[in-house]
Amino acid sequence: MAGAVPAESRLRADARRNSEQIRSAAIGAFQGRGLTVPLEEVAKAAGVSKATIFNRFGGRIGLIEAVIEEVVATELFAVIDHTRTIDDIGERVAYYFTALRDLQYRQPAVNDVLLQTYPHSRQLMEICRAGSEANDELIAAARAAGALRPEFTAGDLHALVVDNALALKHGERPPRDAYDRRTTYLLDGIRGRPSASDRG
Repeated sequence: MAGAVPAESRLRADARRNSEQIRSAAIGAFQGRGLTVPLEEVAKAAGVSKATIFNRFGGRIGLIEAVIEEVVATELFAVIDHTRTIDDIGERVAYYFTALRDLQYRQPAVNDVLLQTYPHSRQLMEICRAGSEANDELIAAARAAGALRPEFTAGDLHALVVDNALALKHGERPPRDAYDRRTTYLLDGIRGRPSASDRG
């Protein structure tokens, strides 16, 4: 009986180590390739079996929820929070649109969140809800200030973001300079047009 406690302690330590190895491997895989990376590859990178992922996290959804803060939420919410600190509404729109498209290019997992690839993840859907709320807030303020084309809506911004997510996830990835150039074209296209008196 005297040896039972150390044995249990070793098992708990092994379980904690396995969990941390899986989390670290998942963060690296999801950041590099998105949330749909095969779990076999995550397990191999962590040095464990796929069954261990299910034992520790209950499967893909549990694993996503264990790491989505580090993989997506921290950066995305930082963009939203910084957007809200910008006084000039035109600069606010430009920053948000550019920063969001930058995240989509750099972090494939962001596109899986925006596409609601795993709707059974409550945390993923909460991130989507917060992002949608930020979109609505920004577009309402920008339309009221005339910083956007009057016909441009929050639904239009959502469609542009989703179209971009689909293109990056399923299409040929463009070179970064071409991608940034298209970001500029899109931003120019949605901005409000100066009135005749403004031009005059």
